[in-house]
Amino acid sequence: MKIKYLFALLSCSLVWMPLKLRAQNNEHPQKSSETVYSAHNKGKFYVYWGWNRGYYSHSDIHFRGSDYDFTIYAAKAHDHQSKFSYHNYFQPDRVTIPQTDVRVGYFITDHYNISLGIDHMKYIMTAGQMATINGYIDVEGGHPFNGDYHHQPVYVDDDLLHFEHTDGLNFINVQIERYDDLGSLLGGNWNMDVFQINLYEGLGAGILVPKTNATVLDRPRRDKFHLSGFGLSAHEGLNFTFFKHYFMQVEIKEGYINMADIRTSYRSSDRASQHFFFLEPTLMFGGIFRI
Repeated sequence: MKIKYLFALLSCSLVWMPLKLRAQNNEHPQKSSETVYSAHNKGKFYVYWGWNRGYYSHSDIHFRGSDYDFTIYAAKAHDHQSKFSYHNYFQPDRVTIPQTDVRVGYFITDHYNISLGIDHMKYIMTAGQMATINGYIDVEGGHPFNGDYHHQPVYVDDDLLHFEHTDGLNFINVQIERYDDLGSLLGGNWNMDVFQINLYEGLGAGILVPKTNATVLDRPRRDKFHLSGFGLSAHEGLNFTFFKHYFMQVEIKEGYINMADIRTSYRSSDRASQHFFFLEPTLMFGGIFRI
């Protein structure tokens, strides 16, 4: 699967690229100055807001209840990108509608920081796809999909189920990152307090609290936030800081999500589980300061 090869490539770059750049940086150290505010990060706080795209590997989704137990294998899914407009992205009462990222962090040293944030992604199981189903459905009173299934093809549409985390796939996580100034590597001799380029990379872990919109076998959806599982991630990106306090970041995050307890209706027995890999490019804007 192409996305798996992309995950592997990005993982290799996460390890190799920072090591190479730091080795070069040791050969050509940038001159330090106590008068340059941007030369030292320890004790600084930062906060940012931005937007993401989501790309997901195929997933085996297990649905279970008192009168059914079946798995949809290799289900395809996609994100849901809101149309760009002032109304969708910048109107105060709608800024959480798009796929967003928000984070606050603190530099414990000049190079390392810890942070807490939310990756508000969106996940929609693609409707109208052919998939493989295994298990049984035995809804009292009859249902068109009642029967026993033995790894056979099925056309997945709303008559069988509708499944999405669009309010959303909320990954609440803690990250640790390393930052390195790249100015000297690029031959820059500019004032760091005016413009600075940083490479950063890090690891994260956290919990998944989705608001799942699911209609399984025509049962009304629950549509409430629920602690469903955990996630792990790795990322790297570039930070462009202007006039000491304002920055823009571009980042690629890859990770793994495992949700073993997804609520699909108000019936306590109706649940689902799945796990998958994700790729998340992001664009963020923020500020950095000392208190």
